[in-house]
Amino acid sequence: MKKIIIEEQGEGLVKLLGKRVTLFCANYIYTGDLVGVNTDCVLLKNAGIVYETGELTTKEWKDMQKLPHDWYVTTQSIESFGELK
Repeated sequence: MKKIIIEEQGEGLVKLLGKRVTLFCANYIYTGDLVGVNTDCVLLKNAGIVYETGELTTKEWKDMQKLPHDWYVTTQSIESFGELK
């Protein structure tokens, strides 16, 4: 089946700029306010590392440790991402 596809600007990480996101990465889960995106990395404000999620449908993480400063995460380590908590 052939379909018409309309290309949209601002998908993926760019679409989530300014929102609180969760990044599931190769070794860790990061969460924070997404304030910067480029081809190599993303920048999180109010960032933290999630060590234990608890139920994903609840509003709070079971164990999330805040990071002391803004935090950069390389895009090559990100496996999936989105708005979660």
